Amino acid sequence: MNWNGLTIGYALSGSHCTFAEVMPQIQKFVDAGANVVPIATQSLMTTDTRFGTAEEWKRQLREITGNEIISTVVQAEPLGPSKLLDVMLIAPCTGNTTSKLANALTDGAVLMAAKAQMRNGRPVVLAISTNDGLGLNMANIAKLMVAKNIYFVPFGQDDPVNKPNSLVAKMDLVMEACESALQGRQMQPLLIQRA
Repeated sequence: MNWNGLTIGYALSGSHCTFAEVMPQIQKFVDAGANVVPIATQSLMTTDTRFGTAEEWKRQLREITGNEIISTVVQAEPLGPSKLLDVMLIAPCTGNTTSKLANALTDGAVLMAAKAQMRNGRPVVLAISTNDGLGLNMANIAKLMVAKNIYFVPFGQDDPVNKPNSLVAKMDLVMEACESALQGRQMQPLLIQRA
């Protein structure tokens, strides 16, 4: 697919253990010619963890994309009227973000950007990463699966023995999933076996 001239809203929610896995995916979009607009939750913007500091993740996002990070509701709201984004990807998309999106809660930049994208009838792609995907959060995932213009990066259990409710998307498929979403199709197979 030719990504030149397309704008991707690349949102990251608070699955800090997944950030290192998604940074190369952001680079792939940039290398393919897309304009990537980074969007981040307050968790990424303010929280230092054993997986890296907030300052380091923000620096990487700015360097890879060449754009400033959208991190507030006020910054994200104009994405609706401007129709800036061709596709929006939330990767990683935590159980918390999945739950809020499924229940129409808009309390941060990522959710406001998703709401703006849905308002415009444009695709939102979710790459879930949640320890509760096969627990209480399964109801939220199911609600989103049947929602118009919402698509998923193929996902599966990442550790069925030790974390039987945990689901994680195959992050190296985000570009392919976004391409399918731009064509109005859910990438298949949706449910995969992770190594």
